[in-house]
Amino acid sequence: MNIGVDLGGTKIKAGVEMNGAVIKQETILLQDKDSLSSTLQQLIDLIKPLMAYSVNSIGIGVPSVVDTEKGIVYDVTNIPSWKKVDLKDILQDEFNVPVFVNNDVNCFTLGESRFGLAQGFSSVVGVTTGTGLGSGIIINNQLYVGNNCGAGEIGLLPYLDQNLEYYTSNNFFEAIHGITALEANHAAMAGNKIAIDLWHQFGKHLGTAIKTIMYAYDPQAIVLGGSLSKAYPFFEMGMYNALVDFSFPESLKRLKIFVSQDENISLLGAAALIPNNYDNVLLKDR
Repeated sequence: MNIGVDLGGTKIKAGVEMNGAVIKQETILLQDKDSLSSTLQQLIDLIKPLMAYSVNSIGIGVPSVVDTEKGIVYDVTNIPSWKKVDLKDILQDEFNVPVFVNNDVNCFTLGESRFGLAQGFSSVVGVTTGTGLGSGIIINNQLYVGNNCGAGEIGLLPYLDQNLEYYTSNNFFEAIHGITALEANHAAMAGNKIAIDLWHQFGKHLGTAIKTIMYAYDPQAIVLGGSLSKAYPFFEMGMYNALVDFSFPESLKRLKIFVSQDENISLLGAAALIPNNYDNVLLKDR
């Protein structure tokens, strides 16, 4: 059994993984984010009761760039006190088990590849859309992180007057249209035509992101996750409309696009970082 941890800017989830399932889970809201010692203690206190199980290792996904070999995280999104944290060493000293650290979207993608909708596909890209736009990459059944764990950050590519992330995340609704994505979703569900059109426009922008992924990686499958993916029925048509001018239509016909269904998939992916249980899980540039 292994512990998987999903560290976010507002909450932390941790669970015990056994045979590809989460058998025990804990969740807390993250408090006092300006204090490194306080946030670390909250993380430790969340994991402690799970150590009562026969735990071999801990895997943790963090929304940041990660030195995956040393387990150091840098400039964690929405946690201002986490500028440079030796997370691997801190947790190994506390719990005396091996600890593995990676980017949170990489863990999401690995989870879908090993346990979720993308099982059976050797090349997969996971895309999460919410506060931002993130992606993780599986190549030849291995998680590809690049030299600095920065591979797949397509959201930062220039697009229109901003970047792709600006138009394919909460920013599209809040910064451009003055409404939250949640409000837009509720309005669309109630039949509001303006909200439905907003989601259609959002889908077109996300379709551009998918075309970028196809040109860069040509995966067999793309799995969509994150809070905005729950509105998929409202942006699906706009997304596919944006794909009609893709230069390689036969490749597009073979592409499978899934919407994540498992709320614990990132925990499972974090647990799958443990190389003793999942051989050749990580691929880096050398």
